[in-house]
Amino acid sequence: MSVVIRLARAGTKKRPVYHVVVADSRFPRDGRFIERLGYFNPLLPKDNETRLKLDMEKVKSWLAKGAQPSDRVMRFLDAAGVKKREARNNPEKAVPRKERKAQAEAAAKA
Repeated sequence: MSVVIRLARAGTKKRPVYHVVVADSRFPRDGRFIERLGYFNPLLPKDNETRLKLDMEKVKSWLAKGAQPSDRVMRFLDAAGVKKREARNNPEKAVPRKERKAQAEAAAKA
């Protein structure tokens, strides 16, 4: 059973609030979970301290047990200084689509 720390959406239409939960990776996003660790409200300003609330002791214990954080949760943990997030590198992102397609066709011919 792989356990993940991820966001589960709550709130109403166009007014999202997310719960930070520990869940089995096979369960649906908003489905069954093991434990709730905090919440995230993206509608609040970034400098508001109630935008994100996490129980760091529970988070650290779940990480010690082998739970894998999702990308967004990893960003929160990196900002809190709990776990270091690796920088991603996507060199294809900067190349326009038409040129990428032409390069792929040229590589296929060669």
